[in-house]
Amino acid sequence: MNIQRKFFWKNTGAQLNTLEGIIAATIMIGVLVFAVQATSLTPLTSSTANAHVETQLNSLGQDIITSLDHSSYKQDSDLKKAILAWNGDEYVWDSTHYVSTDNASDTLEGPIQEILEFAVTENGIVHNLGYTFMTLDGDSKTVYYIYNGDPSDNAVIISRKVLLSNTDIANVATFENATGIPDVDIATDYYNIIDVKLTMWRM
Repeated sequence: MNIQRKFFWKNTGAQLNTLEGIIAATIMIGVLVFAVQATSLTPLTSSTANAHVETQLNSLGQDIITSLDHSSYKQDSDLKKAILAWNGDEYVWDSTHYVSTDNASDTLEGPIQEILEFAVTENGIVHNLGYTFMTLDGDSKTVYYIYNGDPSDNAVIISRKVLLSNTDIANVATFENATGIPDVDIATDYYNIIDVKLTMWRM
């Protein structure tokens, strides 16, 4: 009889422990479900997914700018060459080409166009490329080489500074008139520093 009682209490205790475990698991699941339902997730929420996209865009932008800013020995980089050859026009992507907003027959060509088309536009990434420089008043001004609209809140900006000297420019007066970028120190060979900013975002 004593053996039967001991077996009964052991069996009952095991069942109670199992029941307690089930109840605890149910409570935890209920708390998790409540927490998820109480959190409002929208496309604009700064979520892990958005942070992952921003990290990818930042890495891509760094690679693009680094590639364009690379130069061989005693040679200008493609980034610097593009600035020096710029006529002051602003370009926009029309789904097939980068077209000047002033002249529809003027399309952008060169290393910048090639790398952006290959790595950015074909992947559905919206982007702007702007030049920020110092004015004669000591203020900073930004003009756009490529402009495709106002960036979203999750946009990333990658920048690289490019030094311009008077000896880099074939005709200082012509360059300033075309681009609006002035010579801020006429007493020396220093012309200006261009802060090239690549802004990228997904719609």
